[in-house]
Amino acid sequence: MTQDVDARAAWDALESLVEAGDRAGAEALLDGLEPLESVRVVARLDEDVRARLLALLAPEDAADVIEHMPDTHAADALESLSPEEAARILEELPSDAQADLLGDLDDDDAEKILAAMQPEDARELRELAAYDEDTAGGLMLTEYVDVPARSTVDEVIDSIRAHATEYASYDIQYVYVVDEGERLVGVLRLRDLLMAPRNRKVESVMLRDPHSVRVDDGLDELMHFFEEHHFFGAPVLDEHGVLCGVLRRSGVEAALAEQSDETFRRTQGIVGGEELRSMKLLLRSRRRLAWLSVNILLNIAAASVIAMHQDTLEAVIALAVFLPIISDMSGCSGNQAVAVSLRELTLGTIKPSDLRPVLLGEVGLGLLNGLALGSLIGVVAWAWQGNGWLGLVVGAALALNTLVAVCIGGAIPLLLRRFGKDPALAAGPILTTITDMCGFFLVLTLASLALTHLV
Repeated sequence: MTQDVDARAAWDALESLVEAGDRAGAEALLDGLEPLESVRVVARLDEDVRARLLALLAPEDAADVIEHMPDTHAADALESLSPEEAARILEELPSDAQADLLGDLDDDDAEKILAAMQPEDARELRELAAYDEDTAGGLMLTEYVDVPARSTVDEVIDSIRAHATEYASYDIQYVYVVDEGERLVGVLRLRDLLMAPRNRKVESVMLRDPHSVRVDDGLDELMHFFEEHHFFGAPVLDEHGVLCGVLRRSGVEAALAEQSDETFRRTQGIVGGEELRSMKLLLRSRRRLAWLSVNILLNIAAASVIAMHQDTLEAVIALAVFLPIISDMSGCSGNQAVAVSLRELTLGTIKPSDLRPVLLGEVGLGLLNGLALGSLIGVVAWAWQGNGWLGLVVGAALALNTLVAVCIGGAIPLLLRRFGKDPALAAGPILTTITDMCGFFLVLTLASLALTHLV
């Protein structure tokens, strides 16, 4: 409760400082907050007040605020500023953050901001933003120190000292050694650099043939690289071995976490990108309805199966207790198969054409788990109603539906990927509808066949 009061007080105070145009006061208030707390306070400001705050702060302070904001808020904040103000803030951000934000902006706004930047900076940012955001090129930093292979230790140290102000914001672990064609030939540890005789060539001090990643390597390849090599970062090379940037382990971990979050949002029906409660109400409503309106039609289709067997359900009302259990348990089994297929597609261990081995792998599992779950629910039904036929009907329905669910769950992501659809978004509702319809059909059909033994 105290923290909430403190946050409200900080929010009110910051709004008052912005209204008064007090830059020093606003900067002091934000400096006194933890990064996450400052994000919370800034996020609660109205859009126009937030824009005025960023315009009020010095570019480096505004960039610090922007860097900790959610991407959606940060992009909206930049779009609310003049292109000149946005460009000054953008130039203070690390290169990977610049590229990410540029990709989140509307094309027209992005072009206006780029036009307001220095031509060389704008050119480099365009090149960086052209990479896919989930590749080494899209995640790399272009702030690094490289030196010619023919340099001496003395020349390298003098160069670093001469550019101390520029390098102050760099995360320098290594100095990268390149040849005349900018191709990476080695890395120089700062410890080795400082301890080597000053007149020696860096070629004799550097580590040759360093581990590196390619600019088009995807997240899974990068994850495996950092699992195999316990580095804080790695150089990024193009197809010719030219040094393009530096990739940090933390950047890959953050991208993997974001990918996981995005997949989870899609499976839960949050489509169209990130959603925050501070976003416009109509936008949030439209994104959710895109999923819910389709889902209600699928549920009506599943419910129609029950309507066709209404007489059986009225005669054996105990079946109504087991219908949701069977559909839910089968859905859970199917979702496990979906998750495995999605993971294997991501890792590249299966392709959309590998339908047969996927189905064969799920049939055995479906039979085993179906028999186990069916026997369990059958015993429960028998013990509850004292009717072995009821237990047989319910148990057989769950066993068969589990087999269907795992086969469908394993196959759907491959079929959707083959037709160019997003399996993370569409697999869930399709699986739910099929398992519900099949489960209801099996229970009520088997019950109709055994009706004389159930009533």
